[in-house]
Amino acid sequence: MAARRALKAVLVDLSGTLHIEDIAIPGAQEALKRLRSAPVTIRFVTNTTKECKRTLLERLRRLQFDIREDEIFTSLTAARNLLELKNVRPMLLVDNSALPDFEGIATDSPNAVLIGLAPEHFNYQRMNQAFRLVLDGAPIIAIHKARYYKKKDGLALGPGPFVTALEYATDTKATVVGKPAKTFFLEALRGTGCCPEEAVMIGDDCRDDIGGAQDTGMLGILVKTGKYRAGDEAKINPAPHLTCASFPEAVDHILKNLL
Repeated sequence: MAARRALKAVLVDLSGTLHIEDIAIPGAQEALKRLRSAPVTIRFVTNTTKECKRTLLERLRRLQFDIREDEIFTSLTAARNLLELKNVRPMLLVDNSALPDFEGIATDSPNAVLIGLAPEHFNYQRMNQAFRLVLDGAPIIAIHKARYYKKKDGLALGPGPFVTALEYATDTKATVVGKPAKTFFLEALRGTGCCPEEAVMIGDDCRDDIGGAQDTGMLGILVKTGKYRAGDEAKINPAPHLTCASFPEAVDHILKNLL
């Protein structure tokens, strides 16, 4: 890992770190205000595939978070960029609420499978359709492979198990565009003028948020909210730079120790 430089950018996960569905993490709004007083660029990076960026922003604003649309980088954005780069026509295995982020993408006679979190579409018929496309040579593009995520009523399966099922059945490997892919973190920093060694990532997913960020050269701060479970710190090597109770505590550490 390159030598650490002065901190210039903070990447912040959303679901599980700032909020859980329509409930804000206690103190998160005020902590974000404190962070904005520091001389750092803030980006909000999320693997959320259940809703388009516009819907996500509306949710955050209802929760009184001061966030601009151009500060949010989603795995849906990264997925669309890859579809356009590869010039493919995807079968979209995504939630209907995510479809606005793919407007204008041709989906007739699909020759690729794009898969995110799509509970209403994860049935035998649709998965079998995707299976046959992949057998015929269509690539699998996974928006991300999270094992699970946190809902108000508890943990829930993420898209990872369904992506893995397609990989197993077809003996192929998916291209993953969201966290923990290095390209995702680098794209999130695009336009900030910051390199990874000048950035820190705050998130609740030890593997995807923290492991991915640290593999890219950033510091990682794990928070014990959202999907965090006791012992998660030991699941990656190197361990997180720091583990905090919540986002407000992570912000306090940044303001006192990293600037």
